Amino acid sequence: LFELAELGLQILKGFPDPLRAWRVVREGAAESRFEALHGAGLTPLVGRDHEIGLLLEQWERAKEGEGQVVLLAGEPGIGKSRLVRALRERLENEPHTALSHYCSSHHQTSPLHPVIGLLERAAGFAADDLVATRLDKLEALLALSSDDVPVVAPLLAALLSLEAGARYPPLDLSPHRQKERTLEVLVDQVLGLATRRPVLALYEDVHWADPTSLELLDLLIDRVQGAPVLVLITFRPQFEPSWTRYAHVTALTLSRLSRRQGAAIVGRLSGGKALPPAVLDQIVAKTDGVPLFVEELTRTVLETNLLRDEGDHYALAGPLPPMAIPTTLQESLLARLERLAPAREVAQVAAAIGREFSHELLARTTALPESELQAALDDLVGSGLVFRRGTPPLATYSFKHALVQDAAYATLVRAKRQRLHARIAAALEQHFPETVQAQPELLAHHYTEAGLAEPAIDYWLRAGQRAIARSAMTEAVAQLRNGLNLLKGVPEADRSRCELDLQITLGVALMATQGWAAPEAGRANARARELCEQIGATSQLWPVLYGQWVFHGVRAEHTAAREVADEFLRRVQDHQETSATLVAHRVSGTGSFWRGEVAAARSHLEQALALYDPERHRSLAFLYVQDPRVAALSGISWTLFALGYPEQARARSREALDSARELAHLNTLGYALLFSCFFEQYRGAWREAQERAETLVELSTEQNFPHFLAAATVIRGWALTQSGELETGLAQLLRGLPAWRATGAGLYEPYFLGLQAEVLGRSGAAEEGLDLVAQALHRVEETGERWFEAELHRMTGELMLRLPNADARAAGARFGIAAATARQQGAKLWELRAATRLAQSWKEQGRCGEAHDLLSPLYSQFTEGFGTPDLQAASAVLRETIASAKPKKPIPRSGS
Repeated sequence: LFELAELGLQILKGFPDPLRAWRVVREGAAESRFEALHGAGLTPLVGRDHEIGLLLEQWERAKEGEGQVVLLAGEPGIGKSRLVRALRERLENEPHTALSHYCSSHHQTSPLHPVIGLLERAAGFAADDLVATRLDKLEALLALSSDDVPVVAPLLAALLSLEAGARYPPLDLSPHRQKERTLEVLVDQVLGLATRRPVLALYEDVHWADPTSLELLDLLIDRVQGAPVLVLITFRPQFEPSWTRYAHVTALTLSRLSRRQGAAIVGRLSGGKALPPAVLDQIVAKTDGVPLFVEELTRTVLETNLLRDEGDHYALAGPLPPMAIPTTLQESLLARLERLAPAREVAQVAAAIGREFSHELLARTTALPESELQAALDDLVGSGLVFRRGTPPLATYSFKHALVQDAAYATLVRAKRQRLHARIAAALEQHFPETVQAQPELLAHHYTEAGLAEPAIDYWLRAGQRAIARSAMTEAVAQLRNGLNLLKGVPEADRSRCELDLQITLGVALMATQGWAAPEAGRANARARELCEQIGATSQLWPVLYGQWVFHGVRAEHTAAREVADEFLRRVQDHQETSATLVAHRVSGTGSFWRGEVAAARSHLEQALALYDPERHRSLAFLYVQDPRVAALSGISWTLFALGYPEQARARSREALDSARELAHLNTLGYALLFSCFFEQYRGAWREAQERAETLVELSTEQNFPHFLAAATVIRGWALTQSGELETGLAQLLRGLPAWRATGAGLYEPYFLGLQAEVLGRSGAAEEGLDLVAQALHRVEETGERWFEAELHRMTGELMLRLPNADARAAGARFGIAAATARQQGAKLWELRAATRLAQSWKEQGRCGEAHDLLSPLYSQFTEGFGTPDLQAASAVLRETIASAKPKKPIPRSGS
């Protein structure tokens, strides 16, 4: 009744083909590989009463709105898929929606491959469908789960590589935000379907899942808790799921069957006819409780001439030869394939294609007459080794089990295997352009197995670039490394150029995933620069120089970083390349600030901002890891603050964060949050610093970015100490710096040590704090990172005043050094902080006139920020000196 009502709803909504809608709904509820077997004889389900009972119990809980997740683990052939099928059989008469996702060993670097397969099947895409027809089908499918089809359809059309520009406006999203929204929409579709009737969401072979699909599962598992959804995930034991922490997740591991249960399977497969005891004993002993092996070995024995059918039982046809019964599953499968004669050749070609294969691709690869191909496929389907879905020539097939595919593939000698993969790749290129565009990694796999290095490298590079454009960085790294592994097969004359493109792209992906100072990223960029110089690839040098600058800068190798930045700026000026010029100014400005050259930093960063054109330069975020405008805004917020413009600085900091959120580019957002954390700490705004740090911790944890996480932990720790949680905050401060160093970073170490020292002083450990400041100042001299040097001298004076026998004059001298250091750098606000503390110290010593004369001229140079803590503290000290010494000159107006 529900399905009839749903069909009527689709007719009223104007579905172009109501009967097709009915078929889609029905087929969408029947997606298991086992569905193709109807009547072909499934493996008997034996010894799994407890397991099926547990699944049904979780299903009942899910139907009541308590979403459940079951993690089903087991070795190959143990019966995971068979148990899934048994559950499907038990639920056949219940209203529900089943969503089947299949992971593949050939698609472990293909983002969301299982989801794409489900959507294409459920929408009923046909090979000859026009794009408009596919969009119609997609919209009809989405109408079953969403009331906002025009919003979600463009995202899923992009996921399915459908050109939808004629129907929808362009997606104005960064790749990361588009990926994020796509994952959200996919989960929304599941929950939307669940509002109509309970959903059984199946994810099979997750040990082969791509990283983005695992991200989707993270989101889905978190959100199904209050919905009528049962998520069933199957995988082999080597996969370690991260979801067991949830209360609504149940882990279930399938064990091997007992000898009695193995014998029961044999009896069912033989139709109840008893086998000779010697044969039965060998089958049970050799299969060792693995159901798939029991089935295949039993079928192998029944198909041979070892036995004679006596009507109600089988008898030996003669003496049982010692090696007559295979000893392994592989041998058993090979024996069955050998007896299929012509079909064996087709099985070999199919195995080279993959576990799943289409009739069309198989036909183009085998080059057999259609009648012979069809006969061979009928034999394979009849044997139960291959399942069929649909009607030839539009049918698709899948091997019964991955082990069956492995067995067929293993029969191929190396030369024939390579020829087959070459034919498959050529067929895909010539006849399946959509696959080439959407799955370059599939072409790369076949060319790799064919031993054709150059086209394989080209497709691995395309796959990596496509993954980066979709913010699938983990997949990108794997694909690019695959390409690098093939370089030995490229002629030496072409090898350098092939390697250069791979190394440049790999450097971007590694910086995004492992951190700016990751040794692997440094090696990738160093090698890319070497290659650029070798072959004169000037246009490709810019991202390489950027990568090298980042690597050296974050490792606090500031001399090397400056040399790279200077060369970058010199070379781009010679070539008058605007995009690269603005990046060169951005890195020169940031590096200048690190070295304490504040005025030079401001000049470079302002030039970078002036050159930035949103239309032309927005895509630079994917070449240079962060958007250069957001990076320049973040850097100039620090610079303006140090120069004594706290209000302008705060405005720039907020502008950087707002722009990063608007771009929604993962690393740009992390970068802006990091700089904003630091900025709020500089100005003493602990609540804002904590809020930014918490957001960055969440982002870094979700995306596994250790460099951002470590720095955010430091700032969060500092903020907690300011809020009164001294012990907890100090523990986080102390944990953050080692985690930061573990990424290879040395940048900001003097700053982090200074924060620790300051907190230790307030906790009564001033001597320990002084030791840390001494370490920080040693790092300043060692690395040349001087932007926080004045503050470290000021902190030294503060800690000296906290010692039991404080020496006020010695502390005052330190404040004087701090002020002089800041004055030399042009860091007016750091100078004001130090001068305020020195003036206060002098006032306490009765030197009020000197204190006033020191502080008043400096204070009068400020034109904004009079409500900030630094200027208010200076104003208070000036008023106190006036009251005590009554100088002739009045205090300058504060403007507050």
